[in-house]
Amino acid sequence: MTARGESLGLAFSDEDLLEFLGRAGLPDAEDLLDDPAWVKWRGADAHHYEAA
Repeated sequence: MTARGESLGLAFSDEDLLEFLGRAGLPDAEDLLDDPAWVKWRGADAHHYEAA
C-alpha cells in the first residue's frame, strides 16, 4: 500500500489496510475502502488478498 507516494507496507486483509490507512491519518477509514476516490485496488477485485 502507498499513501502520498510513500510505501506503507503490504496488506493481507482489510484489517491490515485499515491499520495502514489509520497510520496515514484516516482513523475512520472503514467507509472509504469501497470509495474509488480514496482506495484504488490493483491486481485483484476489492477485498481479495490472494497471492498472485
